[in-house]
Parts: sequence; C-alpha cells; structure tokens
Amino acid sequence: MTYTSEQEYLAQYQPDQYPTPLLTVDMAIFAVRDGQLQVLLIQRSNYPAKDQWALPGGFVDLNADPDLMASAQRKLFEKTAIKSPYLEQVSSVGNATRDPRGWSVTVLYFALIDADLLDLAQEHQAFPVETTQWLPIDQARRLDLAFDHLQLLELAVERLSSRSRYTALPLSLMPELFTLTELQHIYEIILGQKLEKKSFRRRMLDAEMVIETDQTKIAGKRPAQLFRAARAHDDFHFARILEYPRHTVENSSN
Repeated sequence: MTYTSEQEYLAQYQPDQYPTPLLTVDMAIFAVRDGQLQVLLIQRSNYPAKDQWALPGGFVDLNADPDLMASAQRKLFEKTAIKSPYLEQVSSVGNATRDPRGWSVTVLYFALIDADLLDLAQEHQAFPVETTQWLPIDQARRLDLAFDHLQLLELAVERLSSRSRYTALPLSLMPELFTLTELQHIYEIILGQKLEKKSFRRRMLDAEMVIETDQTKIAGKRPAQLFRAARAHDDFHFARILEYPRHTVENSSN
C-alpha cells in the first residue's frame, strides 16, 4: 500500500504487526550497613523463578508510565514502599534467553539509600510488599539469583564503584552532619580500597563539596569537626578520579 503522507501512514499503522519483546525495569538498591556495602534483594512470590531471590523490578506499564524513570520509581515503591530515591540508569540488556517467557529487554538502574528508610517505610505501609533482605555484595554473588540478575548486579556494582571515584555520589549516604573521616570511610567501603587521608580531605574541601559547621562531635578522644554537604552531589564531577595510596597499588600488582 502506498501512502501520501505520514499522517495517513500513522492512521493505518497497526502496532501489533511486529512482535514486541517483554519490557521490564530492574534496580540494584545499595546501602552501607554494618560497615559493608549491601544490596537489597526480594524473594519472588510468583512464577517464573518463584521463591528465588532477585533484584526489585517488574514490567513497564505502557499506559501508566510516561517514561522509564517513572516505571523504575513505580516498581520500586510497589516492591519496597520507598518513594523516589536517587535512581541512575546503568544499562539495558536484552536477548531471547534471559527470561523463559520470551524475548525480553530490561533497563537496569541503581540507587543509594539509607537502609533505615526501608524498615521505616515498610513498617507504615498499608499494603504488603515483597519479602526483602539486605545482603553484603559478596554473599549476594553466591546466590542463584533469578533470571540474569547476577549479571545485572555485577553491572551495577561496577557502575557504582566507577561513579564514586569521580563524583560526590556517596554523599547521598551521609546524614545531615558528618565528619570527613566518616565520609572517607563510606567512600572506602564502596570502592573496596583505602584512600590517602590528606589527599581525600583536600579534594573534598578544594571542590567545595562540604561546608564546615560550628559543631563538633567526640571521635575517639578528641572533638572532630562536623561538615554538611554544600551542593547537589548527583551531577558533580571531580576534575580527576580519586587515587589510591601508592603502596596499595604496588601491593595489588604483586
């Protein structure tokens, strides 16, 4: 059939004339708990992969979701009762084998949240949500996660570590007031490496990422200066990536 205009073509177009893949969003939700980087997992309540642990996620609603971010935020709330934490798109993965229901595409996101928010939100949630658990990354890697979620977890961990080396993203895990030592500790947990103290402090202060307050707290035997975040941290990039101490690099190559 020959069309004389795009309007005529669109008026006759049938969306179901081509097969379409299943479309989902999945989220790796990270928090620092008990001095470790941990990920939030849900236990699936339905087939396929019923009772297996998985990353939170679900199908895109073509009628209700205006975009992928809206899908991710909606599914996050449905699964965890948490509203709108920081979400960042990591990757899209699609093939004919990742889901037994058919050709499937998922868009992966990651987020950093305060783990206490989940307990508080679910405590006051009116409707039941999925069974959840926080697990250290190493333990999660040893589980038989549903679908290809182990691969998705690795992609998210890699992105989080990479982003933390050149952005102020870990500030999203800090309370309103904190010491620079506490902030450095969060960076080290996420990166899995020690950082040089003087270099780290100089980097944060020179970039004006933190503001000194008139308050202190006792840390060890001495009072420690308290700081607060100075600017939005989700769109800030350092000019150079964070560097590990020289001895750490040398030891890792032996």
